[in-house]
Amino acid sequence: MKRSLLTLFLAIALSASGQTSSSGFTEQVSVSYVMIPFSVLGSKGVPITDLAAKEVSLLVDGKKVATDLFERSMNAPVSWTILLDGSGSMALAGKMEAAKAAINALTARRREGDDFALYVFDSQGHANEMVPFTENPAAITRAVDVVKPWGKTAFFDALAQMPERSELGRNPSRAIILLSDGIDNASKMTRADIEKQMEGVSIPVYAFGLREPAEQGPKKVAPISEEMSNIDLLEELASASGGRLFVGNRPETLAEAVVGIEKVLRAQYLIGFPPTGKGAVKYRRISLELAGRVRSVRVRAGYRGTEPPVLSASTRGRKRNERKNS
Repeated sequence: MKRSLLTLFLAIALSASGQTSSSGFTEQVSVSYVMIPFSVLGSKGVPITDLAAKEVSLLVDGKKVATDLFERSMNAPVSWTILLDGSGSMALAGKMEAAKAAINALTARRREGDDFALYVFDSQGHANEMVPFTENPAAITRAVDVVKPWGKTAFFDALAQMPERSELGRNPSRAIILLSDGIDNASKMTRADIEKQMEGVSIPVYAFGLREPAEQGPKKVAPISEEMSNIDLLEELASASGGRLFVGNRPETLAEAVVGIEKVLRAQYLIGFPPTGKGAVKYRRISLELAGRVRSVRVRAGYRGTEPPVLSASTRGRKRNERKNS
């Protein structure tokens, strides 16, 4: 049966109706190899677990690229880097209690091989390591229980440190869990600085904007939602990395969000290629062309490096024939 192709751009989930949302972030990566983790969802948001290499084409700046890596893992252990806002505003409206509930929901679902690290950021923008990477979730729970909110918020400065800290985890599948009310009033970095610093981060950032529904502005949204009005930077940073933003503070819905994150991260694909070393080192936008049964994709927005190995016309024709005959 003839299958239509849906070109899926950007580092956010695309809706079944084909709507897109853009971002201008890329990643500071080694130019020796570009590895791109991505997750794909079918109908009703269920992860697709049997995607074949011939169903996926990688494009860089709109041109198809030759890849030499395609792997999938459907029950991958994950290294979770938790970044918790420890500022004074988190003591209001049950925000810290909500953050603890989300962390407890995450650690309670630990699977063999998972490890966790906990960082709490302060008004100086320091990401203080409370617990280094460990396979013992009880250590995370104990550390969270003694956090006392105080001072101003400098989450720009703290978040900028997280991609490097996340590399200390033992697993190839990694995620940064940011828990904050999204109010930054003390960072030395500007909004433009953090946007640049987080360019194309390949480790997905899942941000929890811990707000009361009434704080989300005149536009009414669900307790857990990707919609927001006044913490838009969290959405941009999360989506550009292939992650997602959730807004709300109710424990039961935070737990549901954690389940969804885990489901996507454990059903993950990797595709990659070595850049040619030719041309300027610059930001290059990534997109994926996938089989029509795919309804949404989460993938990073781009990479910073030299030119990719663009497929020749003859190779592109051969790949098209493989798809038609499959």
